[in-house]
Amino acid sequence: MSRSVEHGERASRIDAAERFETRSFAADIGMLPRRTPYRSPQSNGMAEAFVKTFKRDYVRLNPMPDAQSVLSQLHAWFSDYNRVHPHSALQYRSPDQQATGAPLS
Repeated sequence: MSRSVEHGERASRIDAAERFETRSFAADIGMLPRRTPYRSPQSNGMAEAFVKTFKRDYVRLNPMPDAQSVLSQLHAWFSDYNRVHPHSALQYRSPDQQATGAPLS
């Protein structure tokens, strides 16, 4: 029983540190982190789908000799993802086109 308690406490400390690092990293690149509902499989699936799409359509297609190269391109990639990149869930419009009510082409 003490093992599970120790593991739980250790996991909580690790999670708290990771949350701090995530917030710090997001602030460093100009992002505002948002929380998803606790134990929400739907939001977890959406987050995983976003990461998969982002890696497939941006990270793997661009030269990445080091982490700084990736970080320097993130702003442009996020901008393209939100303004140009078609999203199947939005009937192949970008989020900006969806928000402005742009007609389907």
